[in-house]
Order: sequence, then C-alpha cells, then structure tokens
Amino acid sequence: MNENDTVATDEIRFGDNDRLAAQIAVTAGADQLILLSDVDGFYTANPKEDPSATRFDVIAQITPAIEAMAGDPISGMSKGGMKTKLLAAKTAVAGGCAMAIMEGSTLRPLQALIEGAARTWFVPSADPHVARKRWINAMKPKGELVLDAGAVTALRAGKSLLPAGVTKVTGSFGRGEPVAILSPEGVVLGKGLVRYTSAEARKIAGHRSGEIEAILGYQGRAALVHRDDMVV
Repeated sequence: MNENDTVATDEIRFGDNDRLAAQIAVTAGADQLILLSDVDGFYTANPKEDPSATRFDVIAQITPAIEAMAGDPISGMSKGGMKTKLLAAKTAVAGGCAMAIMEGSTLRPLQALIEGAARTWFVPSADPHVARKRWINAMKPKGELVLDAGAVTALRAGKSLLPAGVTKVTGSFGRGEPVAILSPEGVVLGKGLVRYTSAEARKIAGHRSGEIEAILGYQGRAALVHRDDMVV
C-alpha cells in the first residue's frame, strides 16, 4: 500500500507511509513491523551530520529525550525523516507490535535482519492482545448493534457475537469498522470490529449463521463480531 496511490485522501491522510504502515500493522494484529530506510536504525543524532552519533540496538520506551533525538521532519508537511518513523513506532508499540528500522538497500534485507544486521528495535511494553483490545476500545463507533438477553449472556461468557443475537442495527459502517454493542435496554456493553457492512448486518440480524448464505447470496462468516475483535 502506498499513501500516494489513493484517489481521495481526506479520510485516510496520515502524512507518510511510515505511519500508514504502522496503522495497518496494528489493524492487522501484526507482531512485527519492519521499516526499510536509507539508514540502519535510530541514532542519537543525524549520522550524516554528526559523526559521533551512535545507533540504538533496542529502544524499550520512547521518552521525550528519544523524541528530541529524532529532530524535525524533512518538510513542513511532516513527511519523511526520522521524526515520522518515531511517530510510526509510537503507534506500533502502543498496539503491541514491535517495530524495526533498518537499511533497505541491503541484499535480502529481511534475511539480513534475521542474521543480525544493524537495526533498531522498538519494543512494546504491553501484551499484543491486551494492546489490541485497548486500541479497539479507543475507536469511535460507526454504528450500533442492539442485542437480545441471550446474546448478552453469551458475550459475558467470552463468546463471539452471532447474527442471531442481534435485534437492531443502526448507523452506516463497512467491514472491519468499529461498532458499539448495546444491551436490550440500550446500555453500551462494549465495542467491536464488525465483519459485515451495515446493509449486510441488517439483513442477517436475528438469523442463524447457517442462513447467512441463503440471505446474502454468498457464504459469510459465522460471527458478526468475533470475540478477538471485541471489548466487553
């Protein structure tokens, strides 16, 4: 994916491919993100300008001092440079994803990374699963799913949300977007990433998973919101 490939950028403008990559990595639940750059890691200063600059092997915490070492972005649009890579690292580690910066011109860079090539690893402090749940909980819902009493009991027992337990669908959302999950009384129980569009969800709400293919005309997923994509 390339930020410059988009036709309409207002909704997804991140400013650079580094941060776009970090957002995709967190969304996909990736364990690691590798940024291939023109430098072999994160330095105490710009190594091209300061010969005494030293490279970090591992950064366990992005402190204000570390941020100061990144300097300013290359342009006023905050594109490029080590600053945006550091912003990408903050996004990645907050989502439980480790991130490495290494030189991309190396022959077979990923193999070189495995074999111990120079790089800087940014290490997440939180468990990836917990971090992903925290990230989902911070998202703004695009719609709401109202459940029946049986579905509420199932969710509290750690089950996924099936279409049969949904009594009402509101809002407009696409697949993979956040929705609020409500009790029959309208109390917010949690949030989750839905596996169907709002139009599809309205059609299959209240129906068993085995009926989805007949209703939509194609085979779908059994769960409307999988438990791994849900915070209750």
